[in-house]
Amino acid sequence: MEFVRYQEERGRHFYDKLHQHPQLQLTVILEGKGQFLSGDYVGRFQAGDVYFLGENAPHVFRSDAEYFDADSDLSIAGSTIFFDFETLGNAVGELEDLKALKKFREYAGLCFQLRGESRKRVVEIFEIFEKGSGLVRFQRAFELLDLLENSGEELIPLNRMVPFRDFSEKDGSRMNRVMQFLLENRFQKITLEQTAAVANLSKEAFCRFFKLRTRKTYTQYLLQLRINDAQKLLQETDLGISEIAYRVGFENLSYFNRSFKSISGTTPLNFRKTRE
Repeated sequence: MEFVRYQEERGRHFYDKLHQHPQLQLTVILEGKGQFLSGDYVGRFQAGDVYFLGENAPHVFRSDAEYFDADSDLSIAGSTIFFDFETLGNAVGELEDLKALKKFREYAGLCFQLRGESRKRVVEIFEIFEKGSGLVRFQRAFELLDLLENSGEELIPLNRMVPFRDFSEKDGSRMNRVMQFLLENRFQKITLEQTAAVANLSKEAFCRFFKLRTRKTYTQYLLQLRINDAQKLLQETDLGISEIAYRVGFENLSYFNRSFKSISGTTPLNFRKTRE
């Protein structure tokens, strides 16, 4: 058993299946960009980002489409530390020195992004973590946990906790199929009926299932995915707004503009003006 495990991910793209695990997760994105999905959160990740996930938080770092092109020379890099509190047994609740760790039990199902000086310090510790072993890594692990506990407003909550339910492996597999379908077809005209069929559920049962897992309706979630891609195109290209709207699956420009402002809090034009 290991209390702390260090893992490096290098390759063409990040692991692209929705998954969850009982270990807490601290991830530094070193290279690559794409969409980060966790519960009701739909956002983008890029190099330099640091994410912290509580126990059993469903998540996927989905690299952008160009990373999956056969002739692409793009690559990704990320490093992750997993903390397995189960290996500590009852010590977390009984040992005075470890009682502060009980706070992390409250983060089950939640994900956060770390900003500011706390983010910089985590990146620094990661750079030397891989070189250590044994007690050195154990010490660094607790240094990271102490940093997270005292990061204050620099630890930004991204999602809302889904009401507790013991989701089965079958439910997890079904949700992964749905997410893969949405991500691969989000620019197309896909219907609720088609997506429910992927989940092998009736429309009514699918809507209940999806809302319970994401706190969003099917339509809300699909809009969020498309607007995220629109943000990427606004930041990285000089395409016209109407062309971008069409590319991400909108047939009506006014509907695109309303949806964009509702989700982003600003218009596509103003969003583009703020890009660096």
